[in-house]
Amino acid sequence: MVTPSLHHVLVGTTDVERSRVFYRDVLELREIARPAFAFPGAWFLFGGGQHLHLALREGTTNRIGKPVDAADVHFALGMSSYTKTVAWLRAKGFDDTLPGDDMKKMILRPDSIVGRPQIYIMDPDHNIIEFICDALE
Repeated sequence: MVTPSLHHVLVGTTDVERSRVFYRDVLELREIARPAFAFPGAWFLFGGGQHLHLALREGTTNRIGKPVDAADVHFALGMSSYTKTVAWLRAKGFDDTLPGDDMKKMILRPDSIVGRPQIYIMDPDHNIIEFICDALE
């Protein structure tokens, strides 16, 4: 039997440089080399070796204008500590008390039904990012 593993997630963007700054400077992902595709983009490396690919293309699906919504399409990043992740995001300007359509709004679920604490934020194109944490501390 063949067992697939996740290699990359592609996220549409309307501004590659703005998204590059977000993923590099806010989420602190390492940018890696990208082939010379016929469309602009950037690639980043997650801690587990998987990639995040940004793409600027006509017709790319975007969530522009939508609020943060934990039930909408998203990808999740595994984190060890909920408390430390919340503090890290707060230091970058994210806040759970902001209105839902604010770009720095975060949804906190310390007692999530999935059995692990969760945090949700948006990137500059309103793509949703979940942080699923191993523990509260």
